[in-house]
Formats: sequence, structure tokens, C-alpha cells
Amino acid sequence: MGDRFLLDGPEDARMTILLAHGAGAPMDSASMTATAGALAEADFRVARFEFAYMAARRTSDNRKPPPRAETLMPEYLEAIRKLGATGPLIIGGKSMGGRVASMVADELHAAGEIAGLLCLGYPFHPPGKPETLRTRHLAGLTTPTLICQGTRDEFGTRDEVDGYDLSGSIRVLWLEDGDHDLKPRKKISGFSAADHLRTLAQTVRNWTDGLDA
Repeated sequence: MGDRFLLDGPEDARMTILLAHGAGAPMDSASMTATAGALAEADFRVARFEFAYMAARRTSDNRKPPPRAETLMPEYLEAIRKLGATGPLIIGGKSMGGRVASMVADELHAAGEIAGLLCLGYPFHPPGKPETLRTRHLAGLTTPTLICQGTRDEFGTRDEVDGYDLSGSIRVLWLEDGDHDLKPRKKISGFSAADHLRTLAQTVRNWTDGLDA
């Protein structure tokens, strides 16, 4: 993983949220920055980090494709270790980052090391390939999980996801007309991106208040 974290929110927050980025955009993308800010305003300590391939892009013109999600699991575990959160910890991330977190969550939750999993725009399938599902491990997931998803996300729309076999530990917050970055078209939906971020942050707050942490 990269050597640094981006930190938002009060240092004495009761709970910390660790977020990894998506496959193609860094931890300081507009989407992740806005989401971290909204969560910080809801009194979470938010830490963002980058996988090594993304951190390397900051000092190189190399734009090799991202590694397979499975190969990034050790880097996520290393980020948790380096962060060293002292209170309850939620892990997750944007798109691929959330998918990687979901692959390591159950073992960590069973060991009492995390309280839950937060996925922002989960990549249920690649765009245009609804038959290539990335959901097998989600059917048996035991970690309390909140997935925040736009209803028109090309990685998994509401109509598609409603038909998937997902664990009962998973709750999905649907944000009306949101895309993969959870942004709605205001003229169509009547909501702004800021509206959805406020809803997201309040939902995460209510959800974590109910966790056994």
C-alpha cells in the first residue's frame, strides 16, 4: 500500500472508517473527498489510503491496469495494521476498494477486529456485462454490511441487485437516480449530490449506532 493516509473528522471520534479507492481513481478523487467530508461531519474519523499501484501513478506515467481485486487483500490488511485504530473500526471503500474489503471482512469481524463493512457503489458486475457477477461471497457474508448504491449505477442497478442472492447481514441504501459515484441528475430526480451525501452520512450514523461495537 501507499505510505500515507488522508484523515478527516475528529480525532476523538467514537468510530473510525477506513476507505480504499476504486480501480481507476485515487483516494483524493472528488467523489471520495466529498464522501469523506460528509462522514466527517457526521462525527466519524475517516481514513483513506491507496493501494501501491495507484500510489505509484503519482510518481510515474505508468498506467498499467489495476491488479485483480483478490491480489490486493494483503495490502488492505496491511493498511488496517498501519492505521492502528484504537476504537471500533468500519472498513470499506469505493467500488473495487469496497469489494476488496468485503473479501477480508468476515475473518476480521469474527476476530473482533472490525465492527462492520461499508461499500460505496459496489461493483456487482462490470459495466455492460451483467452476467459476470461478483457476488458469490456476498451470499454467505456474516459481517454487518451497508452498501450505498445509486439506482442507475452501471455496475449494478436496483432492478438487477434486487434479484441477487445476498446475505441477510447486508443492507442496501438506494440513492435515487445515483450513478456509480452516487450522483443524481437533479432535473430528473429532484435530488442534488449534496442531498445524497447527507442521506448517506445520516444512514451510516444510524446503522453504526445499531452495531455491536
